[in-house]
Amino acid sequence: MRDVRRSLCAATGAIALLAGALAVPVTAGAGTTAVAGGTTEYLVLVKAGADHAQALAAVQAAGGSVVKENTNLGTITVRAADSGFVTRMSKSPAVDGTARARPIGQLPQASPNKVEQEHLGAVAKGKSAAKKAAKNKTADPLDAQLWGLRMIRADLAHAKHPGKKVVKVGVLDSGIDARNPDIAPNFDWNLSRNFAADLPEIDGPCEFRGCVDPVGWDDSGHGTHVAGTIGAALNGFGVSGVAPNVSLVEIRGGQDSGFVFLGPVLDALTYAGDVGLDVVNMSFYIDPWLYNCVANPADSPEAQAEQRATIAAVNRALNYAHKKGVTLVGSLGNNHEDLGKPRTDISSPDFGDVPAYPRPIDNATCVDLPVEGPHVIGVSALGPSGKKSDYSNYGTEQIDVAAPGGWFRDYFGTPDHRVNENLILSTYPVNKLQVLGLVDAAGAITEAGVAGGVQKQCAAGVTDYTKCGYYNWLQGTSMASPHTAGVAALIVSEYGKKGSHNSFGLAPDKVRQILLDSAQKRACPTPRLQTYVNEGRPAEFDALCEGPRTFNGFYGHGIIDAYAAVTRY
Repeated sequence: MRDVRRSLCAATGAIALLAGALAVPVTAGAGTTAVAGGTTEYLVLVKAGADHAQALAAVQAAGGSVVKENTNLGTITVRAADSGFVTRMSKSPAVDGTARARPIGQLPQASPNKVEQEHLGAVAKGKSAAKKAAKNKTADPLDAQLWGLRMIRADLAHAKHPGKKVVKVGVLDSGIDARNPDIAPNFDWNLSRNFAADLPEIDGPCEFRGCVDPVGWDDSGHGTHVAGTIGAALNGFGVSGVAPNVSLVEIRGGQDSGFVFLGPVLDALTYAGDVGLDVVNMSFYIDPWLYNCVANPADSPEAQAEQRATIAAVNRALNYAHKKGVTLVGSLGNNHEDLGKPRTDISSPDFGDVPAYPRPIDNATCVDLPVEGPHVIGVSALGPSGKKSDYSNYGTEQIDVAAPGGWFRDYFGTPDHRVNENLILSTYPVNKLQVLGLVDAAGAITEAGVAGGVQKQCAAGVTDYTKCGYYNWLQGTSMASPHTAGVAALIVSEYGKKGSHNSFGLAPDKVRQILLDSAQKRACPTPRLQTYVNEGRPAEFDALCEGPRTFNGFYGHGIIDAYAAVTRY
């Protein structure tokens, strides 16, 4: 979800505490006991095999107040003072590390960079293809505009296998608007959960009691867009997803504002494993660090300790979900860089009292999470021409496959340059469109919405606009990843086996193997150094494609192919 800026069980107790009054912190010196409580949530990682009671005692001695525990991961969520707690906890032999889970009471340093909505307010230089596309006969009315489905041959795959309802795809994002008629048939109300309470300081005034949005609600739009690409229903209405008959499970871990913090992500991944989700899509990076480093000299000792703890905790969660049978799919990011040769990070930390500062990134000791974590299938983004989108990250070290992500500036020199239809069309919540000024209070698309390509579909006789389907264009690796998650869901549907206790699934390593083997091989462009000067980008966007046709930095093992994935094996 927060991909947009680089360019989204035990939760009840934590949510209640988030809404409560905050204690005034009292800082303790080394060797003293601090007064419990504070304004910041931390994740304490208990060392494997350590005495649990000893870890709890260390928390209390360091001035922490326990909020909840995740026994499967060995983490303790703690409320403590904003400074000093990480250092005090580092002295305990029962603790592997401590990191902020969700900062409270602090403002973000900057607003999100709207890579994903570049087309809004931009001067379109090309001609819209919407009228031409609308004449084509497709399964759902708006499918003719989904060039991404055709690129990966998902339209052909639907005839072979539209997916099974028993296959469950988790959307770890900002939520899902289950009111949309394309989402409602596949939304799993029983399994869906919200692990991220709203923080008024960054998300705005709370709309619901306790600052907890109900499941089936999305104030950001990002999660709903992702969900529609994965599994919008093939129902003669609106659009269809890559896997239009699978179940969509909201496991919300992101804020309305676009931030994604450590604690909710860990809870969501643990839950995904515990309830048997088959696939989880992760289109975000974990704030506040673009790269978490083991010991970056540019960072303070406390920041270094937090990042080490973040790496360890995320790795535990990813390993846990994978072991439980979850196929993990992640976006490579929108920072237009080779992840194996990262540039200096100038955007971190992006949250808190410390302004962002330049951080040289050592590739050997720094990681972009979750996509550089274990078992995550990394996805780059392509425009409709098949070229790597200018914003997309790449590189042979982390890429696995490429998928449609959209590129507004594609097709330079043709009438199709800079048109909305170069992006990805998917489901979108009307409440967010109203906030953006693209839909008015009565549910009608505004002049700005028309220019932005917003579309609306209402069933016959429906007069309540909240029961209509709304659709919006976005671009980003956040849009490429759900195409891949959808194909992964089709693979599980086609080749999955029944297990004990009426379970159904396919081992994640097998899903990965079929996904990569069935991908359409694509060679690097000629010349290999791709420049985007014509598209108006500076030299920083230049990208060198390395590797042979069978595996390279732009396309990985190839462009995902839904039809080959469900027919070849």
